[in-house]
Amino acid sequence: MPRRISACLLIIFTLVFAVHASGAVPEKRKSAKKSASAAKKQQKNLQKKSVKPVKAASKKLPPVVAVEKPQAIPAELTEVRHWSTPDYTRIAVTLSHETFFEKHEIAKTPGSGILSRIFFDINGARLAPGARDLTIGDGLLKSVRVAQYKPDTVRVVLDVDNIRDYKIFTFSDPFRIIVDVKGEKPTEISALSPAVSAPPQASSTALKELQAELHREAATIKPSPRPKLKPGKIRRIVVDPGHGGKDPGAVGLSGLQEKDVVLSIGQKVAKKLKDELGIDAVMTRSTDVFIELQERTAIANQVGADLFISIHANAALNRKANGIETYYLNLAKTEKAAQLAARENGTSLEKVSLLQAVLFDLMANYKLNDSAHLADEVQKALFKRISGQDPSTKNLGVKQGPFYVLVGATMPSILVESAFISNLQEEVKLADPKYLEETAEGIIDGVVAYIAAQK
Repeated sequence: MPRRISACLLIIFTLVFAVHASGAVPEKRKSAKKSASAAKKQQKNLQKKSVKPVKAASKKLPPVVAVEKPQAIPAELTEVRHWSTPDYTRIAVTLSHETFFEKHEIAKTPGSGILSRIFFDINGARLAPGARDLTIGDGLLKSVRVAQYKPDTVRVVLDVDNIRDYKIFTFSDPFRIIVDVKGEKPTEISALSPAVSAPPQASSTALKELQAELHREAATIKPSPRPKLKPGKIRRIVVDPGHGGKDPGAVGLSGLQEKDVVLSIGQKVAKKLKDELGIDAVMTRSTDVFIELQERTAIANQVGADLFISIHANAALNRKANGIETYYLNLAKTEKAAQLAARENGTSLEKVSLLQAVLFDLMANYKLNDSAHLADEVQKALFKRISGQDPSTKNLGVKQGPFYVLVGATMPSILVESAFISNLQEEVKLADPKYLEETAEGIIDGVVAYIAAQK
């Protein structure tokens, strides 16, 4: 019996040792191992799923770079100019490009309507090295001072002496801030300087040749006799040949330039005003020079003109467009009028729209009815003259438009479009001395009719 028990114990011991050697564990350890194994598998699966998007993103996304907003280029105040008389002063502040400005006033005493200063701050601007203060002392303004008020702001100060009214408006290309100041009108125009002319400058060779040819042929043309006229209130007229110098105006298909044609017409008109009507005539330019638009009406105001007549040759994209038309300053009633104003202003339709927005205020004291009357008389007389030579001439009538060259004029003012230089047939007319003579005669006839109606 004891032997059997020993044998059984030996067998059990052997089995336990074999199980331990083979790695067998109790049930609790087996379940723990299974849980650990499952957790590892789950972790591997999660890693596989999460790795793919990260790898794809890391291949395609560029490095992050901080981008700064572009800084606006400051407008540079390059020049301050003025034109003045005892009753009128115009200040023109020229900048490199358009920018915002704010106007301010300072009264001599609080609550009074008498000003001691007018100033405006031009934001996003800086002074050019050549910009200088102006000493004026014309009885209206003492001086104009410019300074870098802040790193990005230029201040322009007008020191006031004695003014009645003033207007501020802008021109484009280049951007200019215009200030027109008015005071008491002198009793006699003769007290003013006798004339203002463009700076002397030699005419171009082409213009000299053109003028010589026109004078030779015009010498044989005898205008119809006109009775002597008593000018009455109209004692001085400013004649403004458009464009000039670096600005040729419109150019015809054969190369004829508007600036040459209108200079010839203007010279004829000025001579007839003096010789035939006994009226003082001042030309904004008498040679091939460039005169800025704001200077043209400033000259008229400066010399105390009673009428202002700007002479041009028309142009249109439609090469068949033809005829004669006369304009006075007002809001453009048609798209064509706005387009013509943009061309004559040397700017865009967008800028014309901005100008129209301020015209309501500018024209509060403008001679609107008188200008419309002058335009009507000149248009009728000019068409009558030209159609007498060419019955096919179209009468395009009197129109309105926002022309820079008429802005700020204190007298009745008009812009005459003599013919379409963009039309080949009418370009030929504009090269004909006889046509230019008849155009000048027509303008004079219109002036005579206007003067006669004033009595």
